[in-house]
Order: sequence, then C-alpha cells, then structure tokens
Amino acid sequence: MATLARLFHQLSIGSAVVRDVRLLPACSISTESLARVMNKPKPGTGTAYRRIVHYPDQYTVEPLKVTNLAGRDPETGRLIAKGIGGGIKHKYHWIKWVRDGPAEGVPQVEKVIDVIHDGCRTAKVALVAVGDELKYILATENMKPGDLIKTSRFIPRIPVRANEGDAYPLGALQVGTQVHCLEKFPGQPCHLIHSAGTYGTILRKFGDLVVVQLPSKQEFAFQQTCMATVGRVSNIYHNKTPIGSAQKNRELGNRPRSGLWHRKDGRHGRKIRKLPPMRVIGAPAEPATEAINLTLKL
Repeated sequence: MATLARLFHQLSIGSAVVRDVRLLPACSISTESLARVMNKPKPGTGTAYRRIVHYPDQYTVEPLKVTNLAGRDPETGRLIAKGIGGGIKHKYHWIKWVRDGPAEGVPQVEKVIDVIHDGCRTAKVALVAVGDELKYILATENMKPGDLIKTSRFIPRIPVRANEGDAYPLGALQVGTQVHCLEKFPGQPCHLIHSAGTYGTILRKFGDLVVVQLPSKQEFAFQQTCMATVGRVSNIYHNKTPIGSAQKNRELGNRPRSGLWHRKDGRHGRKIRKLPPMRVIGAPAEPATEAINLTLKL
C-alpha cells in the first residue's frame, strides 16, 4: 500500500502546474460563433436544394411541374450545395403514401395499370386503380401491369399469406416477411424504406409490438397497427449500376468538383514555373593531401 501511495503521489499534478493553468488568458468568443453553436438546426428539418415541386390543392395523377434549384437557396439565390446543378428536367409523380383499406371484412382489391420510371426518385412508380380512383404507389420488385393487389387494415387471428404489393398491418403479416413503405406511427404517411432495392424484415412479435429490421440493420419495435407494403422496392440494381460517363453524371444533376485540380495551373495541379538557372558541373575536386609531421631526436 505504501508503494501505491508513493506512485500516486508522483503522478499527482503539482500546485505550480495548477497555478499556471489558472493564470492562462481566456480566449474571447464572438457572438456569431456562439450563436452558431447554440442554435444548431434540428435533425430532420434540412432542405435539399435540388428542386421545388408545385403541389396542387387536391391529389392528382397528372405529372407535376418542378423548379430546379441547382443547389441555390430559393429566397436569397446564394449557392448552398455545390454538388448540385444541371440535369434533365423531369416531371414529378405524386405518390399517395397512405394505403387505406377496410378495417373489417374482405380486403380492398386494386389493379396495377402501369409501371413507369420516375426521374425524381430511384424506384419505379406504379399507377394503381381502385373503383373510380387513380393513384401512384411505389412499385415492387416483380410488379407488372395487370397485377391485383390487396389492402386491408384488419388483423386476423392467423397471419395472412400476402403477395407482393399487398398492404397489411404489421400484426397481420408472418414473421420473416419483407416489407417497405412502413408507417412510423399508426395513421401517419408511410415514410420509411423508400429507396430502390431496399426492404425491411419482420423479426419477431411481442405483445402489441412488432420488431422490424430496417435496411440499416437497426431493429425497431412498431405498433402492430402500422401499415406496411409487402415486398422489396423495385429497381434492385440501382446501387450496382455504374454511372459510366461524366455526361451521364451531369444528366443526373450532379455538378463536378471543379476548381480542385487544373492541368497547368491552380490548386492541386501542375504548375508552370520558370526553370532553374543552368549549373556548370566541373571536374571533381582533388582530395586534400594530409601534412606529414616528421620528428627527429637529437
């Protein structure tokens, strides 16, 4: 114990060091820097300065007009996102994120009219008809025109055997089912698992909760009444397909990182400088001869 006490006493900070630290001058902080640190934007409220979609008052399947922002703030016009710019103009297809069906009885049957490509998103879009209503939903991996899909909010005692494109509550589906377009809370729009080729997996159930593994491999417990669409989102080879050329990257609306490298001048590039002066290389110097001291005894 005495040895440990001596060791800790040697490791302790002396009073001189503490006195020097206390006498250090404090750095002044500007109010702008303090406001930048204190008033951080809340997560989930960011703005993607890519496009503005002009939504009408009522839902429609007509392609909507889009205003491309090219990475600029729509109010001030200042450049915010440098990697956005150019690209082909696309019409926006309004997805109806709420899959609403009967709470009891036979499920609602809907028919897929067409599966189209939407340039404003990575997944394909399916035009669905039910009664006298038309709407757009996200297409599944094997969805094709003419398919019949079902929608229901009823949770039976025995889990249903759902097909691709069917929408049921999580409590009505079997464990191991792949789902997408998942509601975070009952009654809210389905705003989880939208990207091309993604899906979530139902892992287990306990009580009134259903555990779903998201594409990020994180597990979350949702209410069993949350709606989800069965299947994997279409365009599964989206993240495996190379862009192929710089022109295609510009068509996608991505601006190149210009200004970082130039061939002849500029930052991170080959500079053209004046050559150094000529040097004359002569014959090598002869090695210095050492003096020999001779002594004579008299």
